[in-house]
Amino acid sequence: MSRAKRNVPAHRRGGQPAVDRKARPKGVTLDSWAGRVHVEWDPEAPLTPLGQASFFIEFLKASGVFDALVADCPLDYMSPNAPNKRDVLGTAVLSMLSGHKRYAHMAALRADGVLPELLGLRRVMSEDAVRRGLKAIPGSEGIGWLSGHLDYCTGPLLGEDWVLDADTTIKPLYGHQEGAELGYNPKKPGRPSHVYHSYMLANVRLVLDVEVMPGNKHTSNHSVPGLWALLDRIGRDCWPTLLRGDKSFSSDALMSECEVRGLPYLLRLRPDKERKTGH
Repeated sequence: MSRAKRNVPAHRRGGQPAVDRKARPKGVTLDSWAGRVHVEWDPEAPLTPLGQASFFIEFLKASGVFDALVADCPLDYMSPNAPNKRDVLGTAVLSMLSGHKRYAHMAALRADGVLPELLGLRRVMSEDAVRRGLKAIPGSEGIGWLSGHLDYCTGPLLGEDWVLDADTTIKPLYGHQEGAELGYNPKKPGRPSHVYHSYMLANVRLVLDVEVMPGNKHTSNHSVPGLWALLDRIGRDCWPTLLRGDKSFSSDALMSECEVRGLPYLLRLRPDKERKTGH
């Protein structure tokens, strides 16, 4: 006796409808340095991975963040044939918005005739021009420039109770790069690396500051100076209610300093040799 097959629907009733059944969203109008831009969705047209950048460009223009970043940049060209400072920084911003990870990837922006105009750039600079421009910024002035603008974006959030997460990340390096040193590298033992000492606003995963150090400076002793510099910069009134860190931060020097300064902390204890051997 055969049993009739039932037509079981792939999705239950009341679930989210298929994407192709939804009505096509209406176009929106965005503001940019090139004027008003109308964005529409066309499922029949070719796609571009950079179309979403126009929305962020509107945010940059409305907030004035990019204009302030260019105005305060300590990059001064002396030659009359030097590139425009806004074009150099704008090329770097568009490259980051496009998900690029290397200077060489900036060449993909040379053929884009839309985004540079929306950001108010006269032209897209080459990777060598951007590299030379950023290298010409003095180290101390560049750190103060970027830190000030980063604090401007994150400062309004620190008036509420929040938790500070401290963490270190190992980045293996290939080829010859400045600061590449042999150190603790769990994924690629024996490879030189950089160490990112990061300080983040918990839950929202918002980065407050990052220090890049050679691979042999991965311990918390190298993170402590940057940690207290960050807290001193934001002011005592905006300090976190709790400092969290993994076992690499459970040093006597850090815990003692936290107790002296009155900063509550929650650190994972590092097992000593007696605990490992069972004594």
